[in-house]
Amino acid sequence: MRYTTAGESHGRALVAIVSDVPAGVPVDAAAIDRDLARRQRGYGRGGRMAIERDQVQVLSGVRFGATIGSPVALVIANRDWDQWLDVMAVSGEPVDRARVTAPRPGHADLPGVLRNATHDVRDILERASARETAARVAAGAVAKALLSQLGVRVLSFVTRIGEVALPNEPDPRTIDSDSIDASDVRCPDERVSQAMRAAIDAARADGESLGGVFVVAALGVVPGLGGYAEAGQRLDARIGAAMLSIPAIKGVEIGDGFAAAARPGSQVHDPILYRKGEGIVRPTNHAGGIEGGMTNGEPVVVRAAMKPIPTLMRPLPSVDLATLEPVDAAKERSDVCAVPAAAVVAEAELALVLATAYQEAFGGRCLSDMLDALERYKARLVR
Repeated sequence: MRYTTAGESHGRALVAIVSDVPAGVPVDAAAIDRDLARRQRGYGRGGRMAIERDQVQVLSGVRFGATIGSPVALVIANRDWDQWLDVMAVSGEPVDRARVTAPRPGHADLPGVLRNATHDVRDILERASARETAARVAAGAVAKALLSQLGVRVLSFVTRIGEVALPNEPDPRTIDSDSIDASDVRCPDERVSQAMRAAIDAARADGESLGGVFVVAALGVVPGLGGYAEAGQRLDARIGAAMLSIPAIKGVEIGDGFAAAARPGSQVHDPILYRKGEGIVRPTNHAGGIEGGMTNGEPVVVRAAMKPIPTLMRPLPSVDLATLEPVDAAKERSDVCAVPAAAVVAEAELALVLATAYQEAFGGRCLSDMLDALERYKARLVR
C-alpha cells in the first residue's frame, strides 16, 4: 500500500492517492475525519488550526462504503486558501507580498532555494510545511481501516514536551486511547500533562517553540512480518524511514533503542516461553516487537523525537537572499508545540508500513483472501 500526496500549505487543497489497496476494505469518511481532527488538536497549536476544519472528500476507489481494488483518491480543502489567492495564484505575475527572502534556520527554506535555483523561499516552504501531513493522515486512515479488519490497533501518546517528561513510560497495552484523545497534550498522566501545558505557555511567552518525544505502537500484530534476507525487507528499517519522513522528526528508536546500548545482553533480549493455547510468548518487550527485521508477535513500539518548530516569534539571525544583508528570519503563522499532532501523523505512517507488510505476507488483492490466509497462519502458530 503506497501513497502520494500533493498540495501546498496555502494552496487550494491537499490530495492523497493511495495505491495497491485491497478490495473489500470498509472505509468510512467520518473515521478519516476523526483522525484529521485529532491531528489538528493539541495544546500549543497556532492560529491556522482555528481556521481549518479538515474534512475528507473521497473521490475514487470506494463504492458503497468499501474499497473496490483501485487507487483511493482523497482531497482535503484548505479553507485558508481564500485569503491567499494572490500569493498562491497558479498564473499571472507575482505580487509583492508573495515573496519571502529571509530563510528560517532549521527549516527546508535555505537548502530548498539553493537546490531549486530560486530566490523566493515561499516556493519551498509551502510544500515543506507540516500542513502536508494532513494528507498523510488521510492516507493512513485507509491503512488503519485494513489493519482493523486484521485485528491490529495503532495508537500513540506523548512522553515528553521540552524538559517535562513522564517519569515511567506505560505499556502501550494499558493505554486507554479515548482518554489520550481527550488530552490536549496526548499524555496519559494528568499531573505531567499540566506541567507540559505550563512549559508550552512559558515558551509562547518567550517567543520560543518546543519539541518532545512520543510513542506510537501497534497491538495485535502477528509474528513474521518483514524479512531478514535483504535490507529492503527489514521492517525496522522501513518503520525508521517512515518516521523520519515526518517533518521535524530527528530521532527514532524501536523498543529500548538507545537505552539498550548501556545494558548487558541479559537485560536487553526478551526470553522465549511457551504457553499452551497461546504458543510462543515473551514476558518482556525490550525489542519493541521486532527482531531480525521481523515482527515477533509482541506489540510494535516505536519512539520518535521531534525537534522544536523552526518558526520563532523571536526570530534567529538570517540573510536576505535578495541583498545578502543580515536580517531576522521570516515569521510564518505557526505553532509553539506540535508534538501531539506529530504523534497522530506517526500513527498513519506506522499503519501504512504494517498494512504493506500484511499484504506481502497474506496477499493484497482482496480482504477476504487476506483474512483466510491470516487465519491459516495463526492456526499454525498456536500449538
